[in-house]
Amino acid sequence: MSYLTRLFKLYLTPLILAALAAGCALRPPAGEGFVFGVMGDTPYNDREEAHFVKMVERMGGEPLAFIIHVGDIKAGGGSPCTDALFDKRREQLDRSKHAIVYTPGDNEWTDCRRRSNGAMDPLERLARLRQVFFADRWSLGVERIETRVQDDRVAPCGAYPENRAWMRARIRFVTLNIPGSDNNVGFDKASDDEAQCRNAANRRWLAQAVDESMEPDARALVVAIQANPWDTKRPVFKEFLAQLAEAARRLRKPLLFVHGDTHMYRVDAPFSDAGGTIPNLTRLETYGSPFVGWVKVTVDPGRPEVFTFEPRTEAFVPPI
Repeated sequence: MSYLTRLFKLYLTPLILAALAAGCALRPPAGEGFVFGVMGDTPYNDREEAHFVKMVERMGGEPLAFIIHVGDIKAGGGSPCTDALFDKRREQLDRSKHAIVYTPGDNEWTDCRRRSNGAMDPLERLARLRQVFFADRWSLGVERIETRVQDDRVAPCGAYPENRAWMRARIRFVTLNIPGSDNNVGFDKASDDEAQCRNAANRRWLAQAVDESMEPDARALVVAIQANPWDTKRPVFKEFLAQLAEAARRLRKPLLFVHGDTHMYRVDAPFSDAGGTIPNLTRLETYGSPFVGWVKVTVDPGRPEVFTFEPRTEAFVPPI
């Protein structure tokens, strides 16, 4: 079986089936309903970049409240993590008519230590990302939205301006800096210390979002990160997954968990406890390179399921 055939079976067939199913179920949201977009793991190279720019332009014609980009705005290897690339991506995201809330991926900071990426210091690159993308409380894009920023500091750790929260029509959204490549753990002491501080900040930020979502006027909670927390041989995401499952049990409201990292579009319910599947906790993974695309999420707070999904592909860009 050829490489491209394997890619078709792995990526494109599920997308076609999901699109057919979603297309039958979707309808315009009523009342306080709205629509938002999810993308991630794109663009990885110049060829994908051309399609990405066109996709963002086309998304401007959709009635989206905002867009979430779950990180990896460059390739994981053979792509130096330069200031020039960061500035270029910022400019491209800022062209979006709709607000874009971005959370960092491993490709743009933890993987910068790789020789093919310039053998750069990941912690210095994360600091630079914060300067370029997270200098204020506003999203990216033309029609920006104001977000709440995690600015609590617990010594000896720093601040985490990339962690954001906002609300729309009784739906609370929160982003957490949880990247792939094992969450920056296991490389050296400085990285392990950084991960320990960041994990603690993420726990506080998610706990606050859950507490606020317990309020009667909150209808659902959306949590977005970059990493696929099941795609690891280390138990680095174990505490986060446990906190997320406990949040769903406590809330008893819809909880949508959004991530990227492994480039496979899917909507499923991978969380379970002694009683079986946790029914109010849904996972959405958006796909990425070699596909340039996004997922349209329709939100209707008046319906029991609240969220429905429609994958949108811009292009398939096979590796050379």
